[in-house]
Amino acid sequence: MKKLLAVLFCLLIAAGALGAQQKFISIGTGGTAGTYYPLGGAMADIWNKNIAKMNATAQSTGASAANINLLADGKIDVAIIQNDVGYYALKGIELFKDKVNPDLRGMACLYNETVQLIALESSGIKSVYDLKGKKVSVGAAGSGVEANARQILEAAGLSYSDIRVQYLSFAESASNLKDGNIDAAFTTAGFPVAAISDLAVSKKSVLVPVDKEVLAKLMSKWSFYAPTVVPANTYNGITTDTPTVAVKAMLAVSAKLDANLVYEMLKTMFANGPRLVAAHAQGANIKLATALEGMSLPLHPGADKFFKENK
Repeated sequence: MKKLLAVLFCLLIAAGALGAQQKFISIGTGGTAGTYYPLGGAMADIWNKNIAKMNATAQSTGASAANINLLADGKIDVAIIQNDVGYYALKGIELFKDKVNPDLRGMACLYNETVQLIALESSGIKSVYDLKGKKVSVGAAGSGVEANARQILEAAGLSYSDIRVQYLSFAESASNLKDGNIDAAFTTAGFPVAAISDLAVSKKSVLVPVDKEVLAKLMSKWSFYAPTVVPANTYNGITTDTPTVAVKAMLAVSAKLDANLVYEMLKTMFANGPRLVAAHAQGANIKLATALEGMSLPLHPGADKFFKENK
C-alpha cells in the first residue's frame, strides 16, 4: 500500500511538473469586424503549432485601450494595440491620464493602422471640415480610434461640440451608416476593414481625405502620425486614391513576461508569414525589416535579443 501511494505521489508530482511547463498565452485583439481579431487568431495558431506546450488563444476585446488595461490587470499576456495608444499609456497622457503604465513593453510593430473616415455619398461630406453639424461615430468611447478622431477634428479647427457625436464600434458604425442613423464614421485599422467593405457593397460610400493642411497641423503636435494613401478600389465603388494618415499596429507585453518566450514567439511568427497573410491582407506587411519602425515603447528584453540577432 505504501509503495502504491508512493507511486501515485510521484505521478502527481510529474503531472504537476508537466502542467507547470504548459504555456498559456491569451492575446487581446479587437472587434470581430476589425483587423486585429483574424491576425491574433493566426498568431495563436502559429505559436500553438511551433512552440512546445503552447496553449495560445485570441480573444475579442475593445482593442487598444482595453487591451492595455487587460494587460495591466494580468488578464491577457499579449496585446495588439496602436503605437500611439501605447505611448499614451507609457506616459500617462490622453486616454491614460492618471493611469500611467510603466511596465508596458514593445514586442514588434506590425503594419500601418490607417485612419479611414467613411461617409455616405448622400451626406455630401467631402472633407473633414464638412463634418460640422453631422452625426459622426468617433469609435468606441476611450478607444484609440476616438483619440485619432478627436485629434484630427482639432487639427481641422473642430471639436466634439461642432458635431453630433456617436461612440460606436466598427460593426456598429457600419450598421448605423446602412440605416442612415449617422452620416460618417472614423475607423483606424489596416485596410480593407471588413465592416467598411460590407457597407460599401450595400450603400454608396466615400472615403473622406485628410488634406495637407490638416495633416501638417496634426503631425506638428503628434509625431507618431504619418501620411499614407488608401488605394483606389480598396472598397467597392471608391475608385480614386484617398490621402489620409496612419499610425502603427504593434504587439505589446508586460515587462514581466518571460524573455525566452517572447523571443520564441517572435521567431516563430516571422518564420510563418504566409499564415498571417492567409488570415488578412495586412499580414503581408508584417515584416522583420520594418518591425521596429514606429516603436513607441521600450523593447521587451526578449524582443531586444531577437532583433539584435536578426539585424
